[in-house]
Amino acid sequence: MRTRITDKKKSKKKIIVALSGGVDSSVAAALLKKVGFEVEGAYMRLNGSGESEIMARRICEKLEIPFHVFSFEKEFKKKVVENFLKDYKSGKTPNPCVVCNKEIKFGLFIKKALSLGADFIATGHYAGKEEVKSVGSKKISYKLRQAKDNKKDQSYFLWKLNQFQLKKTLFPLKNLTKNEVRKLAKNFSLPTFNAPESQEICFVKEGIENFLGKNLKKIGSGKVIDSKGMVIGNHRGLVFYTIGQRKGIGLSGGPYYVLSKNRKRNTLIVTKNPAELKGFDLKAFNVNWILGQEPELPIKIRAKIRYRHKPAEAVLRKLHKKTSYGIRFFKPQPAITPGQSVVFLKGNEILGGGIIS
Repeated sequence: MRTRITDKKKSKKKIIVALSGGVDSSVAAALLKKVGFEVEGAYMRLNGSGESEIMARRICEKLEIPFHVFSFEKEFKKKVVENFLKDYKSGKTPNPCVVCNKEIKFGLFIKKALSLGADFIATGHYAGKEEVKSVGSKKISYKLRQAKDNKKDQSYFLWKLNQFQLKKTLFPLKNLTKNEVRKLAKNFSLPTFNAPESQEICFVKEGIENFLGKNLKKIGSGKVIDSKGMVIGNHRGLVFYTIGQRKGIGLSGGPYYVLSKNRKRNTLIVTKNPAELKGFDLKAFNVNWILGQEPELPIKIRAKIRYRHKPAEAVLRKLHKKTSYGIRFFKPQPAITPGQSVVFLKGNEILGGGIIS
């Protein structure tokens, strides 16, 4: 098992680890302490205190390191939750983890940690970074890379990060698999060694449909039509459906798949033919380049259109609008969904990403 984090020259640096109360971040903290860093733990309070905060405190007690609580509840509600609801209301299917990473976990958290004297922060993300020195100059750049564990790799959620955020972040789990992390947790006698996997959207505890129904007003029902234009039923409200959805549509004679949504007419378009869900093209906006500058375009890449999607070969080019980019896949891809992130890869490097329009 490869657990080497750094060399001895850096071992006296102060690291504040973002502890979620789960196994991954707790092992990250244990590994950093083991190699000689001055380690402290901090829990981000986003939705009030609870069991995860108690566990984070227990981890620090076990590792005999200082414990902090950073309260970002107001900022989290405004920047993540309200933005999530706004996107759903506009017909998109957003990814709140991407926004949270940029604004909270690698934004406010880094700022707070540095104010407490930290040299770096560390997280339990399965991702990696590479330090690159420019030829003929002293300039150092930081590349975001995928982790060793393909099944757990979380670099997809980090495409909004910038050079400063990467510079100040360590990813101790980049060369470890999930099974290795659990074994290490047991070896370190951490109370998280058998902790369950965390849920995808931390602030949605009652199910997405209940959450949206409770927080969004004026959700009107409407007609369901098939891809040929025939009315075949009624929907509960467009916010409750996402592109490619099969379950919960409520139509007999299926299965049916959600093909698209027409907000102006308040209609849900469905199909029985999964092939109709596939497309060659997408447009992306709000694009971020990890290295801070756009590569020479057009460029051949692999593009990932959702977390569990297998990256597919494509060509990325700039569109007429300065802020828009077009992606043309070599093979058609299923359920390209507005609001989701599309991430651009070259090898195992994350070049950047954008929001699917």
